[in-house]
Amino acid sequence: MSWIDIAAVDDIPERGARVVKTPVGCIALFRTGAEEVFAASNSCAHKGGPLADGIVHGQKVTCPLHNWVFDLNTGQAVGEDARIATYPVRIEAGRVLLDGMAVDDRSAA
Repeated sequence: MSWIDIAAVDDIPERGARVVKTPVGCIALFRTGAEEVFAASNSCAHKGGPLADGIVHGQKVTCPLHNWVFDLNTGQAVGEDARIATYPVRIEAGRVLLDGMAVDDRSAA
């Protein structure tokens, strides 16, 4: 894997999100705990709502437009037949690293 440094953990509010630009478009970083961050599409699979503006709860995010809930581990919508893209991340020395290979693979698709 080729890891890309994309943000400081402290730049993402706990139970909140920030958006970063990548080759596949804007990706939302969701901080669900002190040392737990997920990366996923910022666009809701339902109506394209900005998920980074949604409510982060547990390991899920609720879209601010129509209340669709997405599991940040899998991208699967809860109770719906839809999903959003998710991306592998890890935290090292207070920095969020995104798997560059996963981003490159999806930008080629």
